[in-house]
Amino acid sequence: MPRPVSGMSIAELSMLIHSGIMSPVEIAEAVFDAIDRHTDKSVFTSLLKDRALAEAATAARRVAEGRSLGWLDGIPIAWKDLFDIEGLATTAGSAVLAANTPAAKDAAVVDLLRQAGMVAIGRTNMSEFAFSGIGINPHYGTPHNPRSTDVPRVSGGSSSGSAVAVAAGLLPVAIGTDTGGSIRIPAAFNGIVGYKASRGRYSMDGVFPLAKSLDCLGPLCRSVQDAIWVDAAMRGATGPEIMRSNDVTLDIVVPENGVFDGAEPGVAAAFEAALLRLEKAGARIERIRIPAFDAIADLVKTRGALVTAEAFALHRQRLTGTIADQIDPRVVARIRLGEKTTMADYVDILDIRRRLTQETKDLLAGRLVASPSVAHVAPAIDPLLADDDLFFAVNGKTLRNTGFGNFLDWCGISIPCGTGDANMPVGLLLSGIAGDDEKLLTAALRYEDVIRG
Repeated sequence: MPRPVSGMSIAELSMLIHSGIMSPVEIAEAVFDAIDRHTDKSVFTSLLKDRALAEAATAARRVAEGRSLGWLDGIPIAWKDLFDIEGLATTAGSAVLAANTPAAKDAAVVDLLRQAGMVAIGRTNMSEFAFSGIGINPHYGTPHNPRSTDVPRVSGGSSSGSAVAVAAGLLPVAIGTDTGGSIRIPAAFNGIVGYKASRGRYSMDGVFPLAKSLDCLGPLCRSVQDAIWVDAAMRGATGPEIMRSNDVTLDIVVPENGVFDGAEPGVAAAFEAALLRLEKAGARIERIRIPAFDAIADLVKTRGALVTAEAFALHRQRLTGTIADQIDPRVVARIRLGEKTTMADYVDILDIRRRLTQETKDLLAGRLVASPSVAHVAPAIDPLLADDDLFFAVNGKTLRNTGFGNFLDWCGISIPCGTGDANMPVGLLLSGIAGDDEKLLTAALRYEDVIRG
């Protein structure tokens, strides 16, 4: 039986590899053994055992011969089922795409991480077409939140399987996508780190879209340091430029509007306790109203959501005939909302988005924004399956806090900050304006332990 590596971070596994304690092949075998033993079989949609063991063997030879590609060489990784993997159809969590032509090559970021020496373990489950913050999937199963001790709870979406694979200790990192919160939400629900990079920071070549003006990528992992290492490789950099420094002062804004509406007391308490720790550690905190948040809510009511407009344009042909009957009715209902957005409305939304983004940038004046990642902990699965109205209400609330950042083109990272109701994880979301990824990651690395408490 392979030696277990459950729950280890990239940094820990890299130490084992480069000190000669374990080889990448042993680690890959241990990962597949852990996946096989894991009771929840809905985490992965496909496994790449032959490819992974071949990549691990190649990494092992490099390390043994002193030719390591760096700290990521031999590290296992999984990919959300939106990323092209050579030889596999990209299903995007949907049964209607399962018979598509297999990808002729890996997506660009998959190839970059392969060049960094990472070992592709498989593809993870997700909300169908990435169109839900909940993580329920009627086609490939719904991954259960491994942190729940009372009832089966959602893992969050749409990168549900990616989050569970890491939170359950099956592997140290999985890559997700984020259009309205799909990395940061499941990271918060499962008590791990989730980093959504600025839009355009990574290549989107070979990634199945949802809404191209909002889609972003990023890792779900066990620590900020791990996220920084993977971020560098996803950009094709030879190594991370961000280093830990105690000289970094965190200057943050906490919104007084929007993000706390309907927040569970346990979530608010965990967030406020983290703020108090940050303040004691030297962070400067100001609570202000961010007018753009109210404007975004009003815009959705009057002209519709940007994501539904673009999703409808992408999927409109799939909503006709018998194909629509093969799609989750909840997903169909959300996509159809985009049909109500006229071309004039869409142009107005984009113009208003540009204005609000610039106005908020001026308001923040270089500061980061802190809020609860989600206003509630991971909800139970069964009530959501039984009541569509409840599902849509919870989904909207789940996506609210993170969705502000997507609309305003922010980068963001969710870091565990405590627990709320039912002892479920709570995440603190740090966000920065577009392009401030280095500032965001530097601050997150410096203050991660303080935020975690």
